[in-house]
Amino acid sequence: MSTHGDIKKRMGVAGKVLVAEGQHDFTRGHISHRLPDDPSLFFMKAHSLGLDEISVENILTIDLDGNVVAGTARRHSEVYIHSEIFRARPDVHCVLHTHPKYSVALSATGRPMKVYSNPSALFFEALGTYADTINLIRTAELGRGVARALGPHRAVLLKNHGVVLAGASIEETVISAIMLENAAQVQMIVEAAGDPAPQFPDEDIKKLQYDISRPDQFAVNFDYLVRRLQQPAGH
Repeated sequence: MSTHGDIKKRMGVAGKVLVAEGQHDFTRGHISHRLPDDPSLFFMKAHSLGLDEISVENILTIDLDGNVVAGTARRHSEVYIHSEIFRARPDVHCVLHTHPKYSVALSATGRPMKVYSNPSALFFEALGTYADTINLIRTAELGRGVARALGPHRAVLLKNHGVVLAGASIEETVISAIMLENAAQVQMIVEAAGDPAPQFPDEDIKKLQYDISRPDQFAVNFDYLVRRLQQPAGH
């Protein structure tokens, strides 16, 4: 079992990876992780900081009602995205909310995600849609709506707003977010070009989905992105 310090450090690294991969939007966007020894509590990024400014010192500890129980920084008003998903999904250990441009654009079309690329196969029959409001998710009731839209899936598009990812680990959640944005970008390009060819058969897509959703795949790709961050400028 990872220690609290290990989880917080990994959250900080994840924030830097997300910014490097274009998932940032000023100080908006947030990541959380359930405490392994107390599933009724979770760590969460603080308000007024960029994802790349997450540190062991500024991470908050929050309960499932959205109350801060440890830490002195300001809490995000959209804490209920995290608390209500953790309440509804005991299998989820990490939740992420960001505003990546292609995913937002795809959500605004109202069209479902198509399997036009390998990354999109990860979300085949595994992507919800939340369309109750464009506004921020600032109440427990709205958070419950997002959790319902997520259902058993790994991701949900918040229409005209952003994305929410839920996973068993930081690595899975972060890589899934990057793959979702890649899939949305490819779909927007394909649909702009017009007249897309038929998708592959469902059985073929499901086999690919299995192959790219194993825990080791998420860890390998996350660790690669971490190494890339650590390379000196110019390399």
